[in-house]
Amino acid sequence: MELGSILQFLEDKTILVTGATGYLAKIFVEKILRVQPKVKKFYLLLRAADAKSAAERLRDEVIGKELFRVLREKHGASLQSFISEKVTPVAGDISYEDLGVKDSSLKDEMWREVDVVLNFAATTDFDERYDVALGINTQGALHVLNFAKKCVNVKMLVHVSTAYVCGEDAGLIPEQPYHMGMAKKGDSKIDINFEKKMVQEKINELKLEGVPDKEITSAMKDLGIERARLFGWPNTYVFTKAMGEMLLMNRKDNLPLLIIRPTMIASTYKEPFPGWIEGVRTIDSIIAGYGKGRVTCFISGQQSTLDVVPADMVVSAIIVAMVARAKQHPEIIYHLGSSLRNPFNASNLHDFSFRYFSEHPWINKEGESVRIGKGIVLTSMSKFYMYMALRFLLPLKALQLLNILLFKTYQDLCTDLDRKVKLVMRLVDLYKPYVFFEGIFDDINTEKLRIIFKESCHETNIFDFDPTNIDWEDYMINVHIPGLVKYVMK
Repeated sequence: MELGSILQFLEDKTILVTGATGYLAKIFVEKILRVQPKVKKFYLLLRAADAKSAAERLRDEVIGKELFRVLREKHGASLQSFISEKVTPVAGDISYEDLGVKDSSLKDEMWREVDVVLNFAATTDFDERYDVALGINTQGALHVLNFAKKCVNVKMLVHVSTAYVCGEDAGLIPEQPYHMGMAKKGDSKIDINFEKKMVQEKINELKLEGVPDKEITSAMKDLGIERARLFGWPNTYVFTKAMGEMLLMNRKDNLPLLIIRPTMIASTYKEPFPGWIEGVRTIDSIIAGYGKGRVTCFISGQQSTLDVVPADMVVSAIIVAMVARAKQHPEIIYHLGSSLRNPFNASNLHDFSFRYFSEHPWINKEGESVRIGKGIVLTSMSKFYMYMALRFLLPLKALQLLNILLFKTYQDLCTDLDRKVKLVMRLVDLYKPYVFFEGIFDDINTEKLRIIFKESCHETNIFDFDPTNIDWEDYMINVHIPGLVKYVMK
């Protein structure tokens, strides 16, 4: 099989992108507009009430970002006319049938014109409200599929999932689909319709009882975690993404489908420039917290691998996989990560963070440099719980006793410290499966794609997605951490 020219494939194509204000989606759109200006059109679905609001979101949250700096330099004063010609903002929401697009003429136009549909839309909060996560990550995937089926010229649907739909599997994790109803543990089958019905009944019941919205949100978050763990997934995010994949595999019929499963997505490696990041992701909250002096310990297994992949490599892989699928390449699922080919050890995160912030201290709100210590590494949860008990829980108990003796003089301080300790414990509970993750993501399908790409395409420098090219020390210290600091300091 020969891929031929990737750029030629992209020429004159019309592409629908959902979740267009998201991190990966923006990088995807920018990449194609920059390397193939002869792409015919992008329809970008944005959550908005109307066309005017969608246009404002496109301007402020997509094109206006620093990510588009290279494109702005390339087009100069003509950028606006170029964007107007190539990009159509669409007000909608994948939680609804027909993606919530109310403009019937625009909807008909999309069904006539669209060649490729990419679903980037997702809620990635580990403890999102269960009703919200079901609506976007599970039912939303089906709505995108149904919309794609109505596009008369559609070549494929590309669905961006996550490698962590594997739950807490260990060992070599294959690029295999999830079949309808398949749970990770127990004998029960997952009935997605029952899950939707149960959630709605629970919300109706809480509203009838007059429960405040804040408490409904808390109940929905707890329900999501409870249902996820019942079936063997660690959190609401990966559970609802797994159910989304089930629906796609079950209902795709003859529509060519790609399921892309990235691991932990980090800042751009090279394109359009190194170190662009938006949002504080998995490992980033630890790095930023450490730089600010708020994180004094690292929790990691002695041999734990953090599967990290730069965002621009993910986007390049998606584009190459699209071309392969269009040329009848049979693979459907691709793991995009680094743990098999170029592993990044969790202990290195501690080392690189210490070295960076020792040389480039974080500047706090008062304009002062934050001095950091080496910190300690806790290699098990039992060590973490002991550390928390000695460092925080025992002093908190002593303060609470003193507060009682002194007629609640320190009540506000006690309440604040108690809230912070509970928040830390909840976050650690959510992230624990990834800190001690013992899986390695097999990427045999992705490696086949890389081989075909290198053998039959001359555009390897434009669409690099080979993780063996990454020098983790250089990338983390000179690219990723500086990019993260720049984003957080904005």
